Amino acid sequence: MSSQFRGDIQGLRALAVLLVVLYHSGVQVLSGGYVGVDVFFVISGFLITSHIWSEIARTGRLGFAAFYARRARRILPASFAVLALSLIAAAIWVPPLQLESTFTDAVATALYLPNVVFAVRGTDYLAETAPSVFQHFWSLGIEEQFYLLWPLFLVVALALTRKSLRGLTIVTALAVAASFALSVMATPVSQPLAFFLLPTRAWELGVGALLALVTVRRPEWLQSKLVGAAGWLGLAGILGASLVLTSESLFPGWLAAIPVLGTALVIASGFGDHGVGPARLLSIRPALFFGAISYSLYLVHWPLLVIPQAAVGLEQPLPLRVTLALGALAVPLAWLSYRFIETPGRSARFFASARPRRTLTAALIASAVVAGVGLAGAQVATPDPPATARSVDATPVGTQVVGTAFVPANLTPDLENAKADNPAIYQNGCHRGKSTTDASGCLVGAEGDAPLVALFGDSHAAQWYPALAELADDGMLRLDTNTKSACPSASIAIADYPSCESWREGVIARLNESQPDIIIISNYGDQYVRDADDPAAMWRAAMAATLDALPSDSRIVMIADTPHTTSTPAICLSSNLTDTAPCDFVRAEAVDLTTRDAEADLGDVWIDFVDYFCDDTICPVIQGNTLVFRDAHHISATFALEMTDVLRERIFAEP
Repeated sequence: MSSQFRGDIQGLRALAVLLVVLYHSGVQVLSGGYVGVDVFFVISGFLITSHIWSEIARTGRLGFAAFYARRARRILPASFAVLALSLIAAAIWVPPLQLESTFTDAVATALYLPNVVFAVRGTDYLAETAPSVFQHFWSLGIEEQFYLLWPLFLVVALALTRKSLRGLTIVTALAVAASFALSVMATPVSQPLAFFLLPTRAWELGVGALLALVTVRRPEWLQSKLVGAAGWLGLAGILGASLVLTSESLFPGWLAAIPVLGTALVIASGFGDHGVGPARLLSIRPALFFGAISYSLYLVHWPLLVIPQAAVGLEQPLPLRVTLALGALAVPLAWLSYRFIETPGRSARFFASARPRRTLTAALIASAVVAGVGLAGAQVATPDPPATARSVDATPVGTQVVGTAFVPANLTPDLENAKADNPAIYQNGCHRGKSTTDASGCLVGAEGDAPLVALFGDSHAAQWYPALAELADDGMLRLDTNTKSACPSASIAIADYPSCESWREGVIARLNESQPDIIIISNYGDQYVRDADDPAAMWRAAMAATLDALPSDSRIVMIADTPHTTSTPAICLSSNLTDTAPCDFVRAEAVDLTTRDAEADLGDVWIDFVDYFCDDTICPVIQGNTLVFRDAHHISATFALEMTDVLRERIFAEP
């Protein structure tokens, strides 16, 4: 079984890698092209289980050292070559502020744990960062961890089932079901953890493994024309998912079952000689070529896209023609990798003909060397916060906005600590994460006679917490905080985010009980309606529904959303210390008029602070010695605190 070449599986590899490359190259019609990775997972689970079972059936045992050595020769030569070359290129072209995390990611990749690092980093809703040069290695981390554990699982399961294939199949099915259930439950709670970690992804490789075990004795049903026809259904499922799913889809969860089961159907249909399945189409010469180089193509395409973008700056997105050209350039580079690195590495006599420990020792040495280089690089990268030697005076906020044209030595917060300049509402646990429905809020301020002011919205409401907390500490108000990540106060149902609606309803009910004197509302509005047919009408109706449900005696203060862009200013500034102009926001692009205009006449008081952020054309990212924006769409806590007096005047002003 393990020695039989399957042209249709090679074609599936081609389909998988082309979906991923085109998706990453910016082909918008393939909005779900990332499902190519799920196709790879099923193929890997199927093939590796076929190989393991074949060896056990033939010899009665599994040689673990030989198995791991074969995997190392198959995966590591091309992987480490791309890792090393990407690290060199990143050191030359990646912005200084990204270098430390780049080296850290290289260490995690060399130690086969990149997916764990990205999972932990992704759990922080505030972690708005540029894509890692090594981000695509997350899927290899999943596979490497699976390869490490799966043989042990099979051997133990066989021992427990007294070497019964049927028993092994049942145990495998139970493991697949458990992993799938965990994925479905975890995805709405913490999508990054569900997306990147093995326990919630193992079922995808397990489906391939289960198919290998079910078909090991070639049951008669594999010859059925119905099974052959099901292969077309599976192919349609893969392509359909790549066209319909988007980056906003709650994935993996149950949605991942579409490409996973689709891949399993295609593989199953290829066993028969009925001639009605997609095997012939998948075995055409171009498909076989791309299937052969698929591993190397997957490795090289991502750094080839990400490093040039980092070099020119994320604030200047590469046009589609350039990203497509880079994606196309990845093909000959992948062939060179396949021809001169991947294939020789897999079959090199020096390793293949020796005992497994030679291969495994070489793999450990390579991992240690790359990890050591990464650790050393992380220590020397940006030893001091990037800045010029010049200092500037602090300037009071005002409607006469004047930006600082360079990065001053006394910048607050400095570039290295910009992303950590968050409101204390995150550290004190009062800002709710995605998983909770807790609508209890937090009360700040001990002055009993001060007016009760409720803050209600998502993280763009939470960014005003420093100023409001300062007023509460001064006894001017009592602050009741009600903010939740990616959950607006507007009555919008967000797909696969039930905790948002529950939390919102709970907050509204509690505010009707407490009857605040003032309710302050602010949201990242356009995030929630950008795909609507009429975004303005949808936002207005949703916001009006919320206002109608709030206590009628409370004064409603609406704060318009702050300017935002698509890239992190601090990263841009680290490459433009003496001229900040490339990093400033263009006002016409940074100020969302859709939701702003839709809500401008709602509530009792409308506050638009845009003239404190922008002049007529530009929103400078530095004013005086203050960094205004901590990331692409949140203001820094430092600047919010400087807005305290302005905010006080506006929220207490007469309508």
